[in-house]
Amino acid sequence: MYSVVQFVHSYWAYLVLIVLVIATVNALSKFFGKKEYGGKDMSLALFTLITMHIQLLIGLVLWFVSPNGLQAIKANGMGGLSSQARQLAVEHPFLMIIAVVLVTVGYSKHKKQRLSTPKFKKIAIFYTLALIAVLAIIPWSQWF
Repeated sequence: MYSVVQFVHSYWAYLVLIVLVIATVNALSKFFGKKEYGGKDMSLALFTLITMHIQLLIGLVLWFVSPNGLQAIKANGMGGLSSQARQLAVEHPFLMIIAVVLVTVGYSKHKKQRLSTPKFKKIAIFYTLALIAVLAIIPWSQWF
């Protein structure tokens, strides 16, 4: 089960990253370009939210079944983890949860706005912060 969940988590991450980049660039360009908010913008923001939440669920399952997650903490304690093990068991999940929260808050706040510019502003701010968090904590050595 572990290898299947890890495989899905690893490859779904590419989709999440691509969609998050597209949604962020879309919001930033339309905010600065003073464009009108439309149905495609709503769909893109929602699809980003959905892919992030699915990745979170897959990641939580992985954290519980992986030897690098909860099992590593149980076996070694927090003080016994190497820096790489700590990153996989603690830092990566924590910062990714923060990124999902940022996307969720940004999506929720943008829905409350009536005008296009404030809608794009909310998405741009929160999705950009989420993108920075995701890029900062991706285990790049395992990706390439």
